[in-house]
Amino acid sequence: MATIKIKQIKSRIRCPKKQKQTLDALGLRKTGRVVEHNDNPAIRGMIEKVKHLIAIEE
Repeated sequence: MATIKIKQIKSRIRCPKKQKQTLDALGLRKTGRVVEHNDNPAIRGMIEKVKHLIAIEE
């Protein structure tokens, strides 16, 4: 499977609780942190919810 790298580029301060939970589920807890996940529809859905806070490398 292909993997994607996700980097948090903006702060989670003042974000709704659901978006904070989505960032936690992705493994992003601090600005600047990079995680790697398999590319699947569930991960893509989470990325879509917080796309304004993250950067994606495929």
